Amino acid sequence: MSWTDERVDTLKRMWGEGQSASQIAKVLGGVTRNAVIGKVHRLGLSNRGSEGEELPAAPAAEPAPEPVRAAEPAPARAEPEPVRAAPAAAPTPPSPPIPMRKPIVPAGQPLPPQPSANEISPEALASVREVEKRARKLTLMDLTERTCKWPIGDPATEEFWFCGLPATPGKPYCEAHVGVAFQPMSARRDRRR
Repeated sequence: MSWTDERVDTLKRMWGEGQSASQIAKVLGGVTRNAVIGKVHRLGLSNRGSEGEELPAAPAAEPAPEPVRAAEPAPARAEPEPVRAAPAAAPTPPSPPIPMRKPIVPAGQPLPPQPSANEISPEALASVREVEKRARKLTLMDLTERTCKWPIGDPATEEFWFCGLPATPGKPYCEAHVGVAFQPMSARRDRRR
């Protein structure tokens, strides 16, 4: 779409009448509201005239090219103020470790079975303590499918590691930790009584 003299005249007339850019775009057709606004600004019509004021008549001959406005020279300024360095910021102390949160379980979902200290047999606890003395103390990145993944310690501290002993085939833990993690239902019921 090109801005012909006829379309520019229509734009000027409707703009002077107080029509919106959207209304002008509909009448002109093939042009958007933003294109109308842009042309209004380029023509210098952005300020609507008062009611009694008439718009200047459009030239009958070929329109003169739009003048290119030269940039106005910036006013002379006084000497710039010297830049002052900001005072050095004090080093920030290391933040305290973030406490671990309990896993969120959606409403209506049962919690996964978690043996409490009174549910684990004393023999299993003794066995676990012995195993943890000879554990390999692996980090998360050192674990493989053949190592025991039983977590030991508080994950928020540096004293946290994984057992790392050879895992029981088909299970994620070594024999001692399997005995704690996977207890038959009847054994758990008997201890609750």
